[in-house]
Amino acid sequence: MQRTGIAELPLHSGRAPRWLFQRMVKLSSEISKIIIYEYGQEEFLKRISNPFWFQAFSCVLGFDWHSSGTTTTTCGALKEALSLEEHGIAICGGKGRTSRKTPNEIEKNSEILSLSTEKIENLIYSSKMAAKVDNSCIQDNYHLYHHTFFFDEKGNWAVVQQGMNENFARRYHWLSSKVKSFVSEPHSGICSEKREKKVLDMTAKESENVRKISVDLVNDGPDHLKRIFNEIEKLRMPTHHPIYRIDLGKNDLNVLKKAYEIQPKNYEELISLRGIGPKKVRALALISELIYGEKPSWKDPVKFSFAHGGKDGYPFPVKRKVYDSSIKILEDAIGQAEKLGRKEKLYAIKRLHDFLK
Repeated sequence: MQRTGIAELPLHSGRAPRWLFQRMVKLSSEISKIIIYEYGQEEFLKRISNPFWFQAFSCVLGFDWHSSGTTTTTCGALKEALSLEEHGIAICGGKGRTSRKTPNEIEKNSEILSLSTEKIENLIYSSKMAAKVDNSCIQDNYHLYHHTFFFDEKGNWAVVQQGMNENFARRYHWLSSKVKSFVSEPHSGICSEKREKKVLDMTAKESENVRKISVDLVNDGPDHLKRIFNEIEKLRMPTHHPIYRIDLGKNDLNVLKKAYEIQPKNYEELISLRGIGPKKVRALALISELIYGEKPSWKDPVKFSFAHGGKDGYPFPVKRKVYDSSIKILEDAIGQAEKLGRKEKLYAIKRLHDFLK
């Protein structure tokens, strides 16, 4: 699967001024309304899940193009701007503590849309798995602090969530129609300022055998794992070998014991279990490499840059048709937004053009 998007997202403290945020809400409402009317709800979700489009949209609203706030503030403005009754799009979650309210908000909005119990459960599961995968299966040292879940009346969904380290933010995009498996290259884009030297990516195609072995290790039982841990402690590896210490304690082994009792059928089911977090995922992956010779992917899944690359053909040429299509949709939407004043329309279009320079 092709993955797109690196944007410079240095961490900026503070909040968008109220006068600006109010205008962002107004402008995002009008643009979204036109897109949904002209192209449909599903297309709106598709655009939100596209890192290129999302970045341009944030700039049109007036936020700093390279700030981590393009994610949190844009999603916040959309949540305030879009009405479920008028637009048919529900937006749940947000930054910090608000992200934990996502399951309850999904259930509440689903009831308004009269979605079936099965669809509601699927939406809640999708939200939880998107967060779990980006927190546990992609170990890039960016800790999630923002999770926004979009869905329509048919049960189609998109996720925009963000993690941070000491200096930068990293944004993860998901779209339901592109997710064939939550644990096998599920993203529509992962955006970050830089590519990390080493990232354990258990969602990569190259990690498929390691995913299978991880399930087998758990299903073989905790006693078998204990013996393997003891053997590993006796191993002496050369200093250049890319191995990290497996520091599983008693509580970790208890979690694996409970997983053994459940006997997960596949890696997705294993990851979905309560308590299976980054430490257990990493330990199982390293055992696979040490004992069975199957290596997981240690390559950062971030692929492309539109913040400081592309026009010279590296790492890939700009896809002009896709890019131009996004620009045209935004320009048309701004032009058709009847409730916006002439001055606000001109400023919005100017910001879009400035972003393209």
